[in-house]
Amino acid sequence: MAKKSAVEKNKARRKLVDRYAGRRAALKVTARDRTLPPEERFQAYLKLAELPRNSAKGRIRNRCQVTGRPRGVYRKFELSRISLRDLASVGQIPGMVKSSW
Repeated sequence: MAKKSAVEKNKARRKLVDRYAGRRAALKVTARDRTLPPEERFQAYLKLAELPRNSAKGRIRNRCQVTGRPRGVYRKFELSRISLRDLASVGQIPGMVKSSW
């Protein structure tokens, strides 16, 4: 089980990303538009830098929804490899069967 503080910190980051997604996208479009004058583009970069760091999508860590484990997480299921195997063995994931030979 992961530290509760790490899991909660990641949840807060997800909320910030959702809150600032529109502003961040608009500023990125403005900053990358080559047809605009350089001063306007530079101002967009400065405003982008003023946004909270945790509002960037790249700062979100993929974590298991059951245990909070940060590594070995399957994106499709949002579960770690360990939790996925346990739930599949019990039959909790439809269509998934633990292979044995």
